[in-house]
This record gives sequence, structure tokens and C-alpha cells, in this order.
Amino acid sequence: MAASVGIGAGADGAAWERVRAMGDIQFTPIDPPPAPPPAQTSQWLRALLEWLAACFAPLGQWLALHWRAIEIAGGVLLIAGLLWLAWRLWRGRRPAPAAVPDGQRWAPDAARAAVLLADADRLAAAERYDEAVHLLLRRSFEDIAEIRPDWLTPASTAREVTHVAGLPAPARAAFAVIAQEVERSRYRLRPLHRPDWLRARDAYAAFAVPAPK
Repeated sequence: MAASVGIGAGADGAAWERVRAMGDIQFTPIDPPPAPPPAQTSQWLRALLEWLAACFAPLGQWLALHWRAIEIAGGVLLIAGLLWLAWRLWRGRRPAPAAVPDGQRWAPDAARAAVLLADADRLAAAERYDEAVHLLLRRSFEDIAEIRPDWLTPASTAREVTHVAGLPAPARAAFAVIAQEVERSRYRLRPLHRPDWLRARDAYAAFAVPAPK
């Protein structure tokens, strides 16, 4: 039994030696090829990356420290924007105010209008025509808001008010003149002169103090 095992082992060993002696089979371990050298970063690119890192590092640190506050502020702005959009949509769907007949008297108190004209005249006498005309515009807004508050909103502009359907035609025309002079002064950066002031004054007088019948 032991002899047969030995003979088999010897035969296997001889066969193994014959296989190893063949020249077409590689038994010697092969070393792996050397790894390619790492790519070299250009000096100018390395300098640019270092400069960018130095510039934006404080910003990154600031964002990391205040990220919670930034999230809250962004949420507040988003909610405010949505509320503003909803308000604009609601305002656009409101029914137009009922029109007031052109023949119906619609004017502020005559005494208050006289005081306003006196105040505006004092500004105009000092050649502060821009301020005088703007005073008329602001008071016109107050007059309309007091008599018909449903015609105005906090965001109403002068151009929008001149297109209010319920505003009587004479008042709408007079108000358009005043608004035009203010726009020329404030938004076109063109100072007003005495003729401009007189046009606005006459418009307000016709709007606020109609001539007796």
C-alpha cells in the first residue's frame, strides 16, 4: 500500500518536472509594469488654484457659520414673494369700482384745497416747483383715498390712478396732468419750471375747487 503511494507520488513528480521543462509555458513570476508617473500640474495653474482657494476660503467659512440664518432669510423672502404674487392676482380679479357720473360733484373740502394751494404757492414762490407739484400729487392721493378708499391700494401708482374707471373724467384728466409733471421731474431728472407748475396748479384747482355754477 505504501509502495503504491510512493510510486504514484514519484510519477506525479516526474510528470511535473517534465511540464516545467517545457519552454512554451511561463512559470517564473512576472513583475507588474511600473505605474506611470503622476501628471504634473502647471505652475500657473497651481498658482491660480491656490489664489482662488485663498480668495474663497473666507466666503466658505462665512457661509458655513451663517448657513442657518441664510436658510431662514431665503424662506422669508420666498414666502413674501408668494404673498405678493397672490395679492397681485387677487387685485387683478377685483371687480372695478362703480363709475361715478361725470355730472356729480366729486371734490375735496374747498377749505382744505385752498390751504393746500397756499402751501404749494409758497414753495413755487421760492422757485421750488418740483416740491410744489409733488405736494399737489400727494394731496390728490389723500383726497381720493379719503373719499373712495376702495379705488386705491398701498401699491397704487399715479398712472394706475389715472385709469381708475370710477374716477370722474374731469378729475381723471386733471390728475393725469399733475402725475405727468411729477414723473417728468422725478423719473426723467428734468427740473420743473414755472410753466410746468402753473399747468399742475390749474389742473389741481379745476379738480379740487370747481368753479361755481
